[in-house]
Amino acid sequence: MKLITEIYTLTKAYPKEETYALTSQTKRAAVSIAANIAEGLGRQYKKDTLQFLHIARGSLYELETLLIVAKNIEIIDEEDFKNTEMLWQRSIQLLNGFINYYEKTELK
Repeated sequence: MKLITEIYTLTKAYPKEETYALTSQTKRAAVSIAANIAEGLGRQYKKDTLQFLHIARGSLYELETLLIVAKNIEIIDEEDFKNTEMLWQRSIQLLNGFINYYEKTELK
């Protein structure tokens, strides 16, 4: 959730011409992470849960790419990128740990 808040704050400064492109896509990717984790945890079966956790991880990597693009085309500066990078890198670590844990559990 902290990552989503950071992304929403960061994208407020994006240029208006990016509203329906990079801004929107970046916000959707960030929200998709939490939404897929929540949906996966709401499933009754391990296989379904893991599928949604993997989708969430894909959204994290999508967000990473979108932030790199924003940095490369100078929409965000290096400092904003580094601050956000720490959050999504930590999110990737946590999600990978959760996926690994869940894969090893004896759930159906």
